[in-house]
Amino acid sequence: MTITNKLQTLNLEDDTFVTLTYTDGVEVFVHNDTAIETAISETDVISQFSDLISIPGINATDSYGTNIMNELRDNGLLDGYPRDFTFAEYLTDALSENFYEQTFIESTVEQYDYKRGHCTLGATINILVQDFIAANPHTDNWTATVPTSNGMLTLN
Repeated sequence: MTITNKLQTLNLEDDTFVTLTYTDGVEVFVHNDTAIETAISETDVISQFSDLISIPGINATDSYGTNIMNELRDNGLLDGYPRDFTFAEYLTDALSENFYEQTFIESTVEQYDYKRGHCTLGATINILVQDFIAANPHTDNWTATVPTSNGMLTLN
């Protein structure tokens, strides 16, 4: 059963937000300051994020309520899109190349010793339940959290 099907069975109000979270990490070298670059190239967090926010009808916001597409547009990250139906791939490349100039994908580095560590990238997106159900996106690897009358419900 998909997250969309599970959300439909909950009979949530249309103005309810579903919070989607996706994280992935990789073992890295920390002594040469390439931990984040390694995680960008060896995980799929940025491509998963790009695939989801590029779906028509998905009006994704961050945890502060900022519309993600509008923010990317205002920061000039969408200026070079050639309008050739490869928008998700374009977003992935733009976010990878300008990782430090965006705030939607976070990184953490855990250092084991002077040389080795683990870098985790994570994305959190808020989408109205009605938009999410209408778009029916592929979110198998995401975790969804929604408020219910009994508390927060997490769906995998």
